[in-house]
Amino acid sequence: MDVQRDRLFSALTEIVRSLDSPDTLDTYLGHLGRDHRKFGVEAGHYDAVGAALMATVRRFAGPAWTAEAAQAWSEAYGLAAQMMIEAAEEHSAWAPPWWHAEVIDLVRPRHDMARLTLRPNQPYSYLPGQYLSLQAARWPRVWRPYSIANAPRGDNLLRLVVRAVPGGWVSNALVTHTRLGDHVLLGPPRGSMVLDAASDRALVCVAGGSGIAPIKAIIEQVVGLPHRRSVLLLYAAGERRELTEIADLLEIQATYPWLRVIPVLGSDPGPPAAERPRRRASAEKPVGDAVIGRPHEAIAGLGPLDEHDAYVCGPPAMVRAVLPRLRAAGVRRSRIYHDLPETGTGAGEHADAEEGESGERRDGTGRTSGSEGAPSGPRENLDHSAL
Repeated sequence: MDVQRDRLFSALTEIVRSLDSPDTLDTYLGHLGRDHRKFGVEAGHYDAVGAALMATVRRFAGPAWTAEAAQAWSEAYGLAAQMMIEAAEEHSAWAPPWWHAEVIDLVRPRHDMARLTLRPNQPYSYLPGQYLSLQAARWPRVWRPYSIANAPRGDNLLRLVVRAVPGGWVSNALVTHTRLGDHVLLGPPRGSMVLDAASDRALVCVAGGSGIAPIKAIIEQVVGLPHRRSVLLLYAAGERRELTEIADLLEIQATYPWLRVIPVLGSDPGPPAAERPRRRASAEKPVGDAVIGRPHEAIAGLGPLDEHDAYVCGPPAMVRAVLPRLRAAGVRRSRIYHDLPETGTGAGEHADAEEGESGERRDGTGRTSGSEGAPSGPRENLDHSAL
């Protein structure tokens, strides 16, 4: 119950944060209302939760619980509940509360990582860069968020990149126990780290670990656009074998010359004989082959980025280091879409792994201007694997 209590409190905190931004509040509550359908939540349940909430606040507020406070709390909760109910009802007119999906392909590039291809039983509509919540048969009623690693396809297939987290129920079930033909449940898509359709600017993307999933989906979308947009990707990993999506990305690069992929490796095990020697990211401009160093070091060699949109997704430490380097290179704050909710300047939501047995880790993607407001509390907490 502690987890559920903390999520409720976090949701209330996010609602209070967004009171001065009606559009942000509407977007946030709309997502919550649609997402709660997978739990079987109905309109009548909101009254019960509201009554319990009011009783709890009244008990612990003491003398501060006045008639005016009671009215304010009641009105605020009533508004939030109504917005969620309306969003759920609208969503139910065209989408199921969840989708059944079959695992039709499974690759384990590492002992702790899996690439799953899923085939939903109904059309699954989403935007590149978004994520979904997933329930594995091994853990009924336990949902975890995972980024979708491909743009929408005509065959309706979805690819996920999952890294097993120590103590993570669902991630370990997917990586260790999943077999071809297994079925999972999918919740509706969420997240705001999506391509700015109104922009024709070039993109600079920085991805680390399984944070490559939403970035790769966005790149696939860009490749399919009728107009050309150049994309520069820094793909970071601790070592070469952790670049699980590099083959697909280099294949795209071969057919889309406006994409440039630069692997950034934290260690240098020595290049294969057929490859040119790598260079230190901090020593010279990275061109062509992989560089050794950290993503924020490599950014310094890219030159001015003032005419770029930036997308960053990966471990929190990486994102924290990258954001100021992007701004120093000229990228406007409003053009940076990132996955670090705790900054207070970013927003949106995302997800992709879990932490321990109870808490889901959050990858709150969005741009720094906050298309979905400040980072929300009940969103799953995601870590795109450490470098």
